[in-house]
Amino acid sequence: MTSAEEREETKPAETAEAEVQPESAEAAPPEATAEEAEAEGAVDELAALRQQLAEAEAKAAEYLDGWRRARAEFANYKRRNDQEKQELIKVANAALIARLLPILDDFDRAFQTLPPGLRNLTWIDGVFLIHRKLLAILENEGLTHIEAEGQLFDPSIHEAVTHEPSTEYEEGQVIGEVQKGYKLGERVLRPSLVRVSAGPPAEEEKAAEEKEGKTPVEKAGKAEEVEEAQEA
Repeated sequence: MTSAEEREETKPAETAEAEVQPESAEAAPPEATAEEAEAEGAVDELAALRQQLAEAEAKAAEYLDGWRRARAEFANYKRRNDQEKQELIKVANAALIARLLPILDDFDRAFQTLPPGLRNLTWIDGVFLIHRKLLAILENEGLTHIEAEGQLFDPSIHEAVTHEPSTEYEEGQVIGEVQKGYKLGERVLRPSLVRVSAGPPAEEEKAAEEKEGKTPVEKAGKAEEVEEAQEA
C-alpha cells in the first residue's frame, strides 16, 4: 500500500472524529438542566413546607382560641356553681334561723313580765346569759334587729297591726313594736309588727283650731265667702 492510499484511509477517520467532537460539546447542557430542575424542586419543596407551616400555625391558633374559650367557660361555670352553693347555704341558714326567732320572742316576753323581785336571783342571771349567747351566735350569722319605734312606716320592713291616733308621733310614724322584726344580711327574715300613728285625734284638731281663733262660726262665714266667690 502506497503512502497516498494510507492518507486517503486516514481522512475518513479524522473526519469521523471531527464529527464526534460537537456531539460531546452539546452533551453539557443536560447537566445544567438537571441542576436547574433540582433547584426548582427545592423551591417547590420549600413553598410546600411554608404552606404546611402556615396551616399548622393556623390550627395551633384555632386550638389555642378553643382552649381559652373552654377555660373561660369553665371559670364562669365554676363561679356560677359557687354562687349557687352560697345561695343554698344562705337559704338553709335563713330557714334555720327563722325557726329560732320564736325562742327569742319567748325570751323577750319572759323578760318583760319578769317580777322585779326575781331579777337579782342567780338562775335568772343564767337565763339572761343564755339569751345573750344565743343572740350573739345569731348576730354572727348576720341577724340584725329591724328598727321600728319612731321610724316612718316602711311596708318593706314593717307590717302595720293598728293605726292609732297620737299626739306624740306624726302620722305614718311607728308608735311601737308588737313583735320584733329581723333581717339576715340584706334579706328581711321577718317584718316588724308595729302600731302606726294616725296623727292627732279629732278633738285635738278642734282644740288646735280654736287655739288659732278659728271658731265654728268663723269657719262657716269663710265657707259662705268661698261659695259666693265661686258663684261670682
